Amino acid sequence: MESWYFINSGPCTPSFNMALDEALLDWHSNGDIPPIIRFYEWNPATLSIGYFQQAERDINLDEVKRQNLGFVRRPTGGRAVLHDQELTYSIIVTESYSNMPQTVTEAYRVLSEGLLIGFQNLGLDAYFSVPDTKEKQADLKQPKSAVCFDAPSWYELVVEGKKVAGSAQTRQKGVILQHGAILLELDEEKLLSVFKFPSEEAKDKMRKKLPEKAVAMNRLSSTPFTISQCVAAFKQGFEQALHIELVPYELTKEQLEYVEQLEKTKYANDLWNYKK
Repeated sequence: MESWYFINSGPCTPSFNMALDEALLDWHSNGDIPPIIRFYEWNPATLSIGYFQQAERDINLDEVKRQNLGFVRRPTGGRAVLHDQELTYSIIVTESYSNMPQTVTEAYRVLSEGLLIGFQNLGLDAYFSVPDTKEKQADLKQPKSAVCFDAPSWYELVVEGKKVAGSAQTRQKGVILQHGAILLELDEEKLLSVFKFPSEEAKDKMRKKLPEKAVAMNRLSSTPFTISQCVAAFKQGFEQALHIELVPYELTKEQLEYVEQLEKTKYANDLWNYKK
């Protein structure tokens, strides 16, 4: 059984969260640390957009500022996510890791197995989404909206036919970085308020569609889940799925300085966040 590092960062700023994910990728690529799994939260609640998204086109930036939400561009692709009442995870592992599939889709399946077991540990009947029609598969290539939880992608987690976790992935320097949001609560009106729609009719259509497409964990249980419960359940899930032992790790002073410098020059910088 291999040992991977484990960090539970708790609530952090959006720029620090993304800088630390990238720093962990760098250190793993250099051989300084083994593969690592990290859990974290967001302070303040934050809208993150995918690497390829156009901020001005897709996002109501005035509303983001009015609500004092954080805003950051991820290093990963995918669509915009409102990180509010959730647990976020990230996995950093080399592409050449034993039995790791070469394709992005199949790597999702392997890495997300821990999420599947985590949900089951919490008593939820979760399963992987597999788009079963040509229309659904076409939607993956050309999504109809900028909203991440509008529809599940390949091997994302679904409960009662509704998306309960969304993930994104990038591959850089021979390393896979996959991170994603595990929803405890979902405020549909707050989510809709930070996107641009071509018309009020389009916004109302999405308002009606979202509850059919996405669900938060606490709407599936009579007793609300806590962050600490989720951390324990998903930590165990990843250990079981990947046949690993997760060893707690703390950043050194030098590593923390590296993250803070990356945060300052990139993820807290408007040139990065609004570049498209």
